[in-house]
Amino acid sequence: MDGDDGGPALFRLVRFWSRRWARGIAAGGPSLPQHVLVLDAVRAGAEATVGDVAHQLGLDHSGASRMVAATADAGYLQRTRARTDARRAVLSLTPAGEELLRSSRDWQRSTFVELTASWSQEDRTRFAGYLARLAREVGA
Repeated sequence: MDGDDGGPALFRLVRFWSRRWARGIAAGGPSLPQHVLVLDAVRAGAEATVGDVAHQLGLDHSGASRMVAATADAGYLQRTRARTDARRAVLSLTPAGEELLRSSRDWQRSTFVELTASWSQEDRTRFAGYLARLAREVGA
């Protein structure tokens, strides 16, 4: 396989694991995968707003607003007024949201270890570094 085959392989993996990720996260309780996506997007910003969530997730404002509302209704997120502009709502994780995000990341880490169990530690570390580098470079 040459470097040109990396794109199709990457997208096959994304499609394959996006379905399994959703089941793995949801299996832990009443949360939905969309809750984790919203929490991750909120965690990425300092004073995150619905607009920031929309940008992070590649959604329109209306779609992000619905996802934020559902995540807040589930008890994972809270809205407060921005310190600099009382007209703006700032989003932050509740303790339940922090726990959901932590358990999600634990599940992701254990899945990575499971997927690469037959690899050498050197290969696993190198691949993890490449994935982290790619995520940083694309702003994920």
